[in-house]
Formats: sequence, structure tokens, C-alpha cells
Amino acid sequence: MQLSQRIRGINPDASNSWEVFDRAREMKLAGESVVELTIGEHDTATDTAILSHLHQSAVDGHTGYSAMSGTDALRQAVAARVEARTGVPTSAANVLITSGGQGALFAAHMLACDPGDSAAFIDPYYATYPGTIRSVGAVPRPVMARAEHNFEPSYAALSTSTRGSRSLLVNSPNNPTGVVYSAETLNNIARACQENDLWLISDEVYDTQVWHGSHISPRTLPGMEERTLVIGSMSKSHAMTGSRIGWVVGPEAAISHMAELAINTTYGVPGYIQDAALFALQQGRSFEEDIAAPFQRRRALIQPLIAAQDVVRAVPSMGAMYQMLDIRATGMSGIDFALRLLKEEKIATMPGESFGQAAAGHLRVALTVDDDTLTGALGRMLAFARARALQAAG
Repeated sequence: MQLSQRIRGINPDASNSWEVFDRAREMKLAGESVVELTIGEHDTATDTAILSHLHQSAVDGHTGYSAMSGTDALRQAVAARVEARTGVPTSAANVLITSGGQGALFAAHMLACDPGDSAAFIDPYYATYPGTIRSVGAVPRPVMARAEHNFEPSYAALSTSTRGSRSLLVNSPNNPTGVVYSAETLNNIARACQENDLWLISDEVYDTQVWHGSHISPRTLPGMEERTLVIGSMSKSHAMTGSRIGWVVGPEAAISHMAELAINTTYGVPGYIQDAALFALQQGRSFEEDIAAPFQRRRALIQPLIAAQDVVRAVPSMGAMYQMLDIRATGMSGIDFALRLLKEEKIATMPGESFGQAAAGHLRVALTVDDDTLTGALGRMLAFARARALQAAG
């Protein structure tokens, strides 16, 4: 039977950017000991109090169909959280509850793009971005953010690469780089969106993980509220990755139309999961800070190790649960380095090429193992890099 072009076109080169991750899992299944520094999965489970609330909600009967746009209580809680953090008036009518941040990304692009439209995104990017854009029938268009500019896109790149597009997807704090976009960069993003009449889709799932500087939601900038769709999620802020609950915040008319999409796709998010998310949000900022604290601590632990050598360079990381490393001095690509590191040292990382061409020659290290395991693995990684650099020097 013939498959649709749209489904075949989601991943046209048959590569899912997860080769190192997949090999690491195969090795572990075969009984080998591998240090996994690949995906952004907390090394602690969802808090037991949240799970208890989820369980009790299910026992109490909230297991049937739920409101398609999300329960009123959860939408109001998300709206209150966004308004408190940004100062932008936000109501439940501005909020759609989705099946995780990924569901929110899909809904936002369905709203912004018709089949055949181009949809821009910043390179380096989270690995699902191009596939999400292709899933809605749009054409991915990367905007290059260069390593020499700390992976922040320039106005020239933004203006030129988004011309003729319908939307621009940005992510700050950024996965994979850990960069928190400056006020200048965000103003350039807003300028490009207004000049080229774009929807801005702002992925802000790491907004609770800012180590230096300040997170600025572009929805707060002049003229941007009516053209911005903010993506949020409970995954990173509350260690609820498997619960699959997120949201889109945007103009009321846009949210109303995306609710129609929810009726015809997910048919809503389970009520007991929404109740658990509401309970989690009610725990306040201190709870979110506790979830984020290990990653800030681990970032501080590894900085002196990287600074003590001159082969691997740390990309200045201001947020998120990752450290991007520049390994170009070894003479190897990111993918070759990562594969050899896995084979010889049993350490799994994500090569920069998994996140686009701008990050070639880099590695993303997830700070998602305990402190001692992380520092030990990083020490071995740095020694491995030095040996490869010496070999390259001849």
C-alpha cells in the first residue's frame, strides 16, 4: 500500500539523529556499563507527592473524557504563572493544554502554516523541530546561529532567512547549547518577525533553568503579544517527562482554533494527569528551584575541569540541563568523536550534528547523572580528547 508523502517526508533521509543514543541502549541491554549523558531526562523520578495526587485523582474518578482545551483550573493556573513571570495579562482563554511540549509545537505549527509554507527555526535546534515542521506539511528553513557568535542568531541571518516564511521557532534557554538569548537578540527576533509578518513560536520549556542572566519571553516585547505562541511544559520544570503535559499560550482566537485541532487529534489530556499538574504548579517556585538545583550544581562542578585544559572548550552555558563542548581541536567531527568515545570509553553523548550543521564539531553533554559519575566521565572524556588532539597534531 502507498504511504502518504507527508508521513514519508517527516524524516526523508531516514536518519533520526539518535545513532549514539541507540547504540548506547543496545550496549546496556547487552550488559555493558555505559555512562549515559545523552537525553534531558532527570536522574530523579517525578516527586512522590505529585504521583500520589495523580493516583488519588484517578481513584476518585477523573478517568473519563476531559475538557478538550484543558481543565479550567489548570488553564487558570498556567495563565496565572505566565502573568506573574512576565507581567503580560493572561487568562485561561489564552491557554491550551497539550500532550507535552511536543504536542504544543505541533499545534502551534498547524496554526501558523499551510502545506507548502516555509517555517523557520534556529540552527542549532532541538532534534524534533524539522520533523515537526514537515509533519504539518510545511518546509523547514534553518536560520544559522554561529559558534563564533555564541550561537545567538544575528539580525542579518534572521531577516534574510525568514523572508517569505510564515513562522519562526526559537528556544531560549536553548537546547542544545545552554545559551540564554540576550535582550539584543530577542529584540532582533521581534524585529524580524514584525518586518516579515511571522508567527513567533517561542519554546520556553527551560524557563526555570536559568543560571546566569535573565529569561525574557518575547511575548513581553512591544508588538509581539498578538503574534507570539509560547510553548510550555511540566517535563523539565517538574520532572514530569513521562506525564506528557504541556501548553500553548497565545492570542485568544488562536487558542480557540487550536482547541478544534485538539478535538480531532488527542481529544484532550487525561484528567488525572491534569490534576497532578495543577497540584505540581501549586507547589510554587521553591519546588521548581529544587528540581533545577542539581543541574546548576553540576554545571559549576565541571567548569573548573574544562578550564584546566586547552583542547575542549565549553560553550558559555547560561541555562538548561546541558553543557555544549567544542571538540574541533581534536580534528574530529562531533559524530565521529561521540562514536569513538562510546566504543572506547563507554560514555554516551549527543554529537552536535544531531542538532544541525551550526553545531558540527561539538558535543552536547546532559548533566543528568550523579555528581561523581558526571565528573569522572568528564575527566575521561577530556583525556580522550587530548589524546585525539595529539594524534591529529602528528
